[in-house]
Amino acid sequence: MTRLRDLLGKPPRQSVHLPGWIDTLLSIGIVSTDPYVIRRQRFVNVVVIATIGSTASHIVMHSLHDFYGLIVINIYNVFMIFVPMLIPQLHRFGENVGAIALALLILFGHSFVVCLLGLASDLQVYFTIFPSVFLLLVGVQRWRLFVVFFILSLAALLLLVNYAPVDGLLIPQDDKFRDELSVQAMINAISINAAIYFYALTAQHRAEVDLGNEHARSEALIETMMPPAIAKRLKSGEERIADRIEMLSVMFADLAGFTEAAHSLAPEQVVEFLDGLVRACDALCQQYGADKIKTIGDSYMAAAGFDGRQAEGAAAIGRLALAMMEVIAQQPPLGGRKLRLRAGIHCGPATAGVIGDTRFSYDVWGDAVNTASRMESHGEPGRIQVSEAFRNLAADHFVFEERGATDIKGLGATRTFFLVGPRD
Repeated sequence: MTRLRDLLGKPPRQSVHLPGWIDTLLSIGIVSTDPYVIRRQRFVNVVVIATIGSTASHIVMHSLHDFYGLIVINIYNVFMIFVPMLIPQLHRFGENVGAIALALLILFGHSFVVCLLGLASDLQVYFTIFPSVFLLLVGVQRWRLFVVFFILSLAALLLLVNYAPVDGLLIPQDDKFRDELSVQAMINAISINAAIYFYALTAQHRAEVDLGNEHARSEALIETMMPPAIAKRLKSGEERIADRIEMLSVMFADLAGFTEAAHSLAPEQVVEFLDGLVRACDALCQQYGADKIKTIGDSYMAAAGFDGRQAEGAAAIGRLALAMMEVIAQQPPLGGRKLRLRAGIHCGPATAGVIGDTRFSYDVWGDAVNTASRMESHGEPGRIQVSEAFRNLAADHFVFEERGATDIKGLGATRTFFLVGPRD
């Protein structure tokens, strides 16, 4: 079982991260706190950058070829550099305002360009990019908006293919220029597709890694709060977990003299001592097959036998108690006092279930719990007092020393035993 402390302490699984300046650039204008909206609006900013880059490359080519002959298209391209820069500022007016504005700007603007430079330039290839990119901008939940834009793009392409001039309106006689423009359009289309989908997959991978890290933490948290079998039932969707256990072995352990020893110590010292001790006991629970139920102050509660194996559960709890005694004996003094563990065990019927809402927990109630608590509170420091029922159930596994009749609050004179050690 993964320990929550270990999971929180180690670095989370790392995803692909872009340079900081790129992340800053892609976050311009975004004011939303919804991660899904932020991701789509960052896609819009990616497309803005791709549009500006593609347009700038066309300006360079047009200017080198025939600046004055292509002055009209150059003016348009300058317009298509500066206007898209304003698109990120539209994010604050709605989650899809910037996406819609950019899509319409590119759709109608590019249709105008195809008419000016003609079908022979193959600039209509950009129409193959528009619909799929628009789906990234608005998300699949806005599929109706995507369908509208898809129809608009398809209609624009069909109109251009059927009615736009083949050689265009600007320098129609220059076939070499159109061949060069066709090659540039293909290169730009490939580059834009690669850039957009690289970022899309990067964002998806980052989201998957973050989700995986959070899932691992939540799984570990649930498993630390309750037995694995109960955690599995809870995660499967079972709403009300309540079980009747016919024979459950329950142990309570308490540090005798802890309150007096910790009275004048700094909080850090007390927490450090208890933390080390509880972590050691948690490891022992895992080692011997018992389930930690809870800790209250310096009191530790564990149980075994939830699966119905009564004798095995009793053996697990007995071994746990003996091991905890050894762990306590190895602990350094607290506040100058050497503390000893007082433990009590009983087995009997119990009810177990998950309770609570905002901070739910797995707990156990019933005779097994009440009597085990009495066994501990009426026991002796450094010893493990058990009931006769537990002695009978675990007789094949341990050696016991009879204490005799003990006056137990709520139970009266009760025959009890001390757990001495394992039977060879």
